[in-house]
Amino acid sequence: MPSRNQAPIRIGNGAGFWGDNLDAPYLLARDGKLDVLTLEYLAELTLAILSHQRAKDRAAGFVTDFPDTLDRLVPILHQQGTLRIVTNAGGLNPQSCAVECGKLLDRARLGELEIGIVTGDDVLKEIPEWLKSGVSLDHLETGEPLSKVADWLQSANVYLGARPIAEALSSGARIVLTGRVADASLTLGPAAAHHGWAWDDWDRLASASAAGHLIECGAQVTGGLWHEWDQLPDLAGIGYPIAEVAADGSAVITKPEGTGGLVSVGTVAEQLLYEIDDPARYRTPDVDVDFTTLRLTEHEPDRVAVRNATGRPPSDRLKLAIVYRDGWTASGMLAVVGRDAEKKARAAGAMLLERVRRSGFTFADSLVECFGAGDVVPGVHPPGESPWEVILRVTVRDVNRPSVERFCREFAPLVTSGPPGIAGYASGRPSPRPAFGYWPTLVPRSMIEATVKVRTAAEWSASSIQP
Repeated sequence: MPSRNQAPIRIGNGAGFWGDNLDAPYLLARDGKLDVLTLEYLAELTLAILSHQRAKDRAAGFVTDFPDTLDRLVPILHQQGTLRIVTNAGGLNPQSCAVECGKLLDRARLGELEIGIVTGDDVLKEIPEWLKSGVSLDHLETGEPLSKVADWLQSANVYLGARPIAEALSSGARIVLTGRVADASLTLGPAAAHHGWAWDDWDRLASASAAGHLIECGAQVTGGLWHEWDQLPDLAGIGYPIAEVAADGSAVITKPEGTGGLVSVGTVAEQLLYEIDDPARYRTPDVDVDFTTLRLTEHEPDRVAVRNATGRPPSDRLKLAIVYRDGWTASGMLAVVGRDAEKKARAAGAMLLERVRRSGFTFADSLVECFGAGDVVPGVHPPGESPWEVILRVTVRDVNRPSVERFCREFAPLVTSGPPGIAGYASGRPSPRPAFGYWPTLVPRSMIEATVKVRTAAEWSASSIQP
């Protein structure tokens, strides 16, 4: 299918996770000369948090930072009439997010701005029937059957692809709110809609997906985590990434002029290999991408061309991320100083667990760690003199909340009844919190149907959340 638009589309990503730099979306939209601003918020842990919130309030379950970000972007939306925003901030409740955003935009005299939502990824209610009908949802790593945890499911979300995003944009949406979609699809959707690509144009889809993968983690591709971090200009003012995606699918990765950090073949190559299993087969819902054919070229400072990705048809199955309740957990930390700090800290951790055991409580899991003594990356810390200060962290998990509560109460006594050198709290008394487990599996693509709904902000504002 020939391209409808030959001009490159300029897509900038202002968030790599929920909790990323609060100023980045605004600065990128203000200075990036963007066609599309993307915001990538979701991870498996995020889904667990959102599922806990939705369980308490049916109107909750979306990324609550996004309406505040959108409020800050209102002047830019007035000034830049073609700027579009694509984000998975809808989380487990895109409709509720759209209502909240609709009210905000309606008050800001943007009631005619159209908001699209993408749903269909949330399949929690379908799981029981699927299990009854014999659909296999075995754990991808352990092979265990889902029936093992089926009574404690909190959320179940399929990774959708770019096609419904492109549909929403083609229908006039300036803001697209999705639930769980593949990270790279946030970029591919706008690129495919802009250029009019066919959904079996595998090499173009692969190339734009590679660009999406490169910018999905925000500043990681512009110098964040770079091994020569101390040589980068103005890391405090690091610029967030932009992908200029051309009609043939190739892209240039860059950042706004005057911002800190760096875009180089090195920073791009490092991000390209981030979270990659088989570089010859990077699987997405839209296309299987072969990164081994890619070519990275730096023609100008802070501009790296990404070309020659090749693609194949994707799998007939989609990834399904399931979160289940796994009892209760708590973690506490104490600073330990002086001679033999590590020895004292480990003894204090063992002592704490033994005191809880003697009081009649046990745990399904417990972990004693000494930060500063090599426990962050076991086996890497070089041998040598014992550290003079460490942070002791003890974590427990159990289905029985009283066991976890008793653990929390045993932390403080270590200050006066443990080894010498415990300097006091590093984190106050811990509190029990819900523990969640992650269950990755696959589901036949034919069983999943994405739905797109586009309304004006005023229409969303006037709507209500259905039970």
